Amino acid sequence: MADVAVPEALTPDLTRDAAPGANALPARYRGPADRAFKIVVVTLSSFIILLAISMAVVIWLEARPTFRAFGYLDFLTETTWDPVAAIHGALPFIFGTLLTSFMALALAIIPALGVAIFVSEYAPGWLANIINYTVDLLAAIPSVVIGLWAVFNFAPFMRDTFYMPIFLWAEESAPWLVPVLGAPSTYNLATATIILALMIVPYTVALSRDAIGQVPVEQREAAYALGSTRWEVMRDAVLPYARTGVIAGVLLSLARALGETMAVAMLIGNRNRVPFTLFGPAASMPSLIINEFREAVEPLHYSSIMAVGFYLFFVTIAINLLASFIQRKLSIRKGGI
Repeated sequence: MADVAVPEALTPDLTRDAAPGANALPARYRGPADRAFKIVVVTLSSFIILLAISMAVVIWLEARPTFRAFGYLDFLTETTWDPVAAIHGALPFIFGTLLTSFMALALAIIPALGVAIFVSEYAPGWLANIINYTVDLLAAIPSVVIGLWAVFNFAPFMRDTFYMPIFLWAEESAPWLVPVLGAPSTYNLATATIILALMIVPYTVALSRDAIGQVPVEQREAAYALGSTRWEVMRDAVLPYARTGVIAGVLLSLARALGETMAVAMLIGNRNRVPFTLFGPAASMPSLIINEFREAVEPLHYSSIMAVGFYLFFVTIAINLLASFIQRKLSIRKGGI
């Protein structure tokens, strides 16, 4: 069929009023209300950025006496924290924070992902609802309540049932493990890590569940049409599509673990020296701040606590930037923007 020429006068010019840019709105849609909304949004966004910068500046000003006395690098590498002798080093707390957080994440990620897959793909509706409500309820429990339960019930149970028998076995059969395990105490690195893993599971489950639920039905049907089993559909069609949300849940859980204060401070034992042992007491940056902030009567002691908070602030910022970078890279590989 031959093409029919359309007079130029009858052809609408859709880009006539458009501003430069592919997604620009025509001028007739950019009224006073739109401009006012843009100003409000930009102002609020800028306020959040300025608030974060001002927090960093205030903490740095309070920590400056410590940086002048010890130096930025020496304060990070010093292993002793002794306010009486005016020796302050952040390495035990940075090491304890990273160790507990990454160990808790390693313990939590596989069970959390398994729960998310089960409730999204395998469980019947009534059972999935019960599990989802339970997970959401676990996320809503205050950390101090979980810490109290662990202090009076979980920690003594773990010490008597697991830590002590493992330590006695290591003394007899594997002496090389004894320096790693350490003498079992009620409040220690292992107990704090297990409770921390329990607390971050709901965040990974919730975000992974939502990411799996957003996978299009066509994605699954195409895999089934090619003869894939249910597990193959999950492995080859669903999880690759949902990986951005899963990674976001994992990194959000890591950020949650880095900043957890009450439960860790109640269970970790608060030993301000390295090296740490698995069954012995340890310390983290949040636990140091909550335990010693009110007792910091000397200016250098107070400034050193603020310096630890300064480094904690930037560790958290670095984790969030890493999360954004990974999400963007995965979105680009998947075909997103």
